[in-house]
Formats: sequence, C-alpha cells, structure tokens
Amino acid sequence: MHRLKELFIATFHVSPITVNPITGSGSNRQYFRLSDNIHSAIGVIGTSIEENNAFIGITRHFYRQGLPVPKIYCVSSDMMAYLQSDLGKVSLYDKLSNARVTGIYGETDIKLLKEAISLLPLIQVKGSKGLDTSLCYPTATMDAKSIRFDLNYFKYCFLKLIPNLEFNEIKLENDFDLLTNDIITIAEESNYIMLRDCQSRNIMLKKDGDNIQPYFIDYQGCRLGPHEYDLASFLWQSSAKYPQSLRDELIETYIEALKNVADVPISIKKTHQRLRIMLLFRLLQVLGAYGFRGYIEHKKYFLDSIPPAINNLKILLNNDISDKYLYLNTILIKLISFFEEEEENEKKNMAKEIESELTVTVWSFSYKKGVPTDNSGNGGGYVFDCRSTHNPGKYEQYKQLTGLDRPVIEFLEKDGEIVSFLSHIYPIVEHHTQRFIERKFNSLMICFGCTGGQHRSVYSAQHTAQHLHALFPNIKIHLIHREQNIDKYL
Repeated sequence: MHRLKELFIATFHVSPITVNPITGSGSNRQYFRLSDNIHSAIGVIGTSIEENNAFIGITRHFYRQGLPVPKIYCVSSDMMAYLQSDLGKVSLYDKLSNARVTGIYGETDIKLLKEAISLLPLIQVKGSKGLDTSLCYPTATMDAKSIRFDLNYFKYCFLKLIPNLEFNEIKLENDFDLLTNDIITIAEESNYIMLRDCQSRNIMLKKDGDNIQPYFIDYQGCRLGPHEYDLASFLWQSSAKYPQSLRDELIETYIEALKNVADVPISIKKTHQRLRIMLLFRLLQVLGAYGFRGYIEHKKYFLDSIPPAINNLKILLNNDISDKYLYLNTILIKLISFFEEEEENEKKNMAKEIESELTVTVWSFSYKKGVPTDNSGNGGGYVFDCRSTHNPGKYEQYKQLTGLDRPVIEFLEKDGEIVSFLSHIYPIVEHHTQRFIERKFNSLMICFGCTGGQHRSVYSAQHTAQHLHALFPNIKIHLIHREQNIDKYL
C-alpha cells in the first residue's frame, strides 16, 4: 500500500486522500482506487514480476499505437506495483446487467456491443505490429505446449472432478492431439495478438463528453494466435447470455471491422469454420478455469458460471462442431448429461422443499363445539380465548352477521378491545412462525375461540392470517372458520 501512495505522489505531486480497494474476481492481484479529489488512478499490486512486466510493457505498446487501453503512469522499482489511469467504475458487463436479466437487448445495449466488438480487430491487428513478443507471458504464441496446457487444465481441474465420469485418457489425448494440430494450423494462417480473456467484464466504459468510449483491460496473458479465439471468448462469455441472433449480428460486425484492418483477405465461410473450433477450445479452457476457481478454491462466482458454460457447450455440440473429435464429443455429451441430471435433481429437491414448507393453519371456532383437532401429527401451537373482549353478538343488529362483515369489524375496532388483544398476540405468533421457518418445521396451528365462533374469533383469525401472510408471503396460510364452513388458503 505504501508503494502505491509513493507512486501516486511521484505522478501527481500530491498525496492521495483516499485509497479504496477494488474487488477482483479470478485474479490474485490487488486493485485500489487512489484519489486526491482532483486526480484519480488505479493502483495494482501484483504477485508475479513476469506477469506485471507483460501487462505494463504490452499496455505501453498498445498506448503508443493509439489503442483504447489505460495509460501506465508509474511503476515501482521492484516491478511489483504500478499505477494506471482510472477508466471509471462501469464495465460493459455492468451496463448490460438489465438486459441479462430480461433477455432483451435494447438499441443502446447493441450499440455499445457493436462499438466494443468493432474495436477488437483494431487491437488484434494494430497491436501486433511492432510488438516485442518477449513481453508476452508465459508464452509469446499459442503453440502446441500452451494449447495442451489449457486442454489438460480442463481435464485435471474439471473433468476429473466430476463424480463417476469415467473416461479413457489415451483416447481423449488422441483427440486432444487432433484438436491441437487444427488450432496450430489456424494460427499459422493468421497470427495476430489475442487478448485471451476478452469479455465484457474486461471492457470499461469511460464517458468522453457526450460519448461513451470502450477501453480494454486485463490482457496480461495475451499472445500471438488465432483472432477468432477472442471473438469466441467475447460472444460466449458464460454469464453474458447473449441471444444467438445477437451473436450472429455481432459476428458480422466483427468480420466487417476485421476486413478494414487485416493485411490478408478475410473469408467469411472460413472465419465461421475456424470460430467453431476456437469456441470448442475456449469453452474447454473456461471450464478448466471454473473448475479450479470454483471446485478447488470454492469461489462462488465461478461455481455459478459453470451451468451457463455447460449450456454453451451443449449448443455447440448440437450444431455438430466436428465428427473429427469423436471420443471427445462422447465425453462431453456424458458431461452435459451429468449436469442435466444435477439440474433435474435440484428441481426435485426444490419441489420437495416447497411441499414440506411451513403451513400455518389459523382457526376460528366455538368453545361450545370444542377446540379444533390438530391433524398434522405435531401437536402444539396456540389456542387464544377471545371471550375476554366485548361481544357484538349481544346486540340484535349484529346477531346475523360475522366477524367478516363490515358493521361487525367497525364495532370491534371502534370498541378497541379486540385490537389491543391482537396487539399482544401478533408478536408471539410472528416469532413462532419465524423460528419454525428457520428450523424447517412444516406445521403450526393457531386457534381463536369465542362463544359462538361467529364474531370475535372470526375477526381475530381473519386478521391474524392476513397479518402473517403479509409478513411471510412464501409460506402457506390455511384459514379455517369452522363454524362458518369457510376453508381456504391465502
């Protein structure tokens, strides 16, 4: 932290007033926002000199090329900390939060996505020009070794952690060989810089006057390789959930932008073929990362990202990715089946929980005919005697009415005894209901009795049932006015 403050002073010649941590997701790097209310910057404390050096050196190269990336202000002498420009707090992922929930991407959402996807080819092509590839960490190119690293990441950090999923490693490795060779062939045809973790979370939106400018961050693992990898990474980001029609539109936007900057002719048909292969590879790599961060490091965000990633894999396989990787496809189909069964079991368990959720049964009754019987088998609960309160049944105008009728309600509430009576009962039954929910009990009985089960007990039971229903909308309220032959659920 002291190093970041020194870097801020060296950059802006003033001490920061605030230093606030910024929550990261998958990285072990620490991020902070430093500010003196005039200047603001992002401070980073890394865990690897090589990784820091990669990001700093590549960012400086991109910045000199006029590409939309942060500016590096200052770097500590030990290369373990650095200061970069503050691009704001809103990422493209944040901006699209409502669209992800509703599934409806509006005109503004699509405009931002198209602006971002149009910039990607510029970074890939222009960023590769004159780049010192020795800066790339841990490797300068997507070579056979780095490809196999990601495939084994999937095998060891995901596939092997799935219970009872048996597979023949030799056959799987044979298909990994085929996939590796295909990716290397693709890379040899066009070898631009690939950011490698290109997704909406890593695109910041900075306001510039009336315009919003996308900026790219977190590309410290970038290397030379197939540009379609970044396209797959962006469009099939697990948590983004873009509709396929929108994906198709953005692919067209990307290809048109690529045609304007690429130094080789771009074939639309070949781009789609290459994209399917790179998408398969990307999804396997992502599942490896989710397995490590989720299953091994127990980070919830990554565990939550696994089901949508599996769904992306299912869609890809349904589109016949390739008959070439027959054994790999067989294993992936088994993997998808496992998660479908898990999802089905979860639904069944939720159904059981719903079936066994707490039911509060509220009765009104006449003491002349006895206290209601508890048929739940649990026993217990409450029986409240309403006969201490003023009885409207003594008055001729109310004798044919019940506690559900407006004249009786007005009489009782104006008199006030019943209101005071219930004011002592509500806290008791509220607490009891809450504790039964927490302890996962499934039945509670609350009874109100009066002389005839017609006025006071009916009013009390009705209002108590409505009171609990408003406080606990997710439980069942079973209301029975026994002497009025009323039996219903709220």
